[in-house]
Amino acid sequence: MKKTVRDIDVKGRKVIVRVDFNVPMKEGVITDDVRMTAALPTINYLLENGAAVILMSHLGRPKGQPKPEFSLKPVAEHLKELVGCPVIFAASDLVVDDCVKKQAEDLKCGEIMVLENLRFRPEEEKNGEEFSKELASLADIYVNDAFGTAHRAHASTAGIAAFLPAVSGFLIEKELKFLGEAVDSPRRPFVAILGGSKVSDKIAVIENLLDKADTVIIGGGMAYTFLKANGCPIGASLCEEDRLELAKELQKKAQEKGVRFLLPVDSKLGDRFAEDCATAFADSETMPEGWMGLDIGPRTIDLYQKAVKDAGTVLWNGPMGVFEFKAFEDGTRAVAQALAESSAVTVVGGGDSAAAIKKFGLEDRISHVSTGGGASLEYLEGKVLPGVAALQDK
Repeated sequence: MKKTVRDIDVKGRKVIVRVDFNVPMKEGVITDDVRMTAALPTINYLLENGAAVILMSHLGRPKGQPKPEFSLKPVAEHLKELVGCPVIFAASDLVVDDCVKKQAEDLKCGEIMVLENLRFRPEEEKNGEEFSKELASLADIYVNDAFGTAHRAHASTAGIAAFLPAVSGFLIEKELKFLGEAVDSPRRPFVAILGGSKVSDKIAVIENLLDKADTVIIGGGMAYTFLKANGCPIGASLCEEDRLELAKELQKKAQEKGVRFLLPVDSKLGDRFAEDCATAFADSETMPEGWMGLDIGPRTIDLYQKAVKDAGTVLWNGPMGVFEFKAFEDGTRAVAQALAESSAVTVVGGGDSAAAIKKFGLEDRISHVSTGGGASLEYLEGKVLPGVAALQDK
């Protein structure tokens, strides 16, 4: 267990917080502020408990160069609307300079300062020690609340923790609670649903979960590699030919461990990869040449929904089909709906699955939707996250 902001006295202290304010913007206007609102519980707690708060984040990929289109100034402006206190934007392309140090020194308890985009400095992604020290020099305490970057050993996620007392914010605490309990001490039966396009993206996740889950459900493009490995015709469906033997091995491991391993029994097909393609349905044993599976079919939907219905814990990472195309969203929608209607602890592991939950308006009916796509995936693989490992243990 890692220490959180509750475990440290912040009154009268300057607290530098790594947040994930990497928000989508169009012409300088934020189009989705969910990552910002996710950080508010930690920010508000610090303010209410007498701290002066310095926020730092990256935005986009400026590649170590100061680029105006990636400035965090619009983010700081938007933050003023979300919090009821002064927000100062430290406008320096160096992120930390003498002027910024003076602004931090003058920052009063109950005020917020937002630093410029961390990735304006190449040292950020290289975990440069001097930049870590510069960031640490602004504050007395470091809080990491950016789960979305916790799998990166950067100056602001891992390096800074060597120079200040380092604890987690409430968002990281919540992520570790739900993802950790789902994987390490789940209510049973534990059902893991894995989708997405490539088996190679999920090999480590599948292998890790075969030691923990009661049922593993496979959907999305990667299902066709498994089906071909089992001798099923897959038409023009996505397939990783170099992973066929691995697909057989994973199924054999599941059988040896007594894990139920479910693959699609039917698919919704397209005659080409396009939103306006012709569609058809076929069983997994009879897919015609030239057609591609772009979603799970109705019999598979029924099979997967029944598996979810009696679960104690459901972990979902990866869509069941090309849900961005309306004609092929039914499988992903049905799985999302099954989670929403389940009495199980339901955890959605970021990325496309989180986007699907949002698209279908089901966020409030899921126990936890992870804010970190890459970080949640690495956590599910059993990897150590540098931004978490650097924090103090309780």
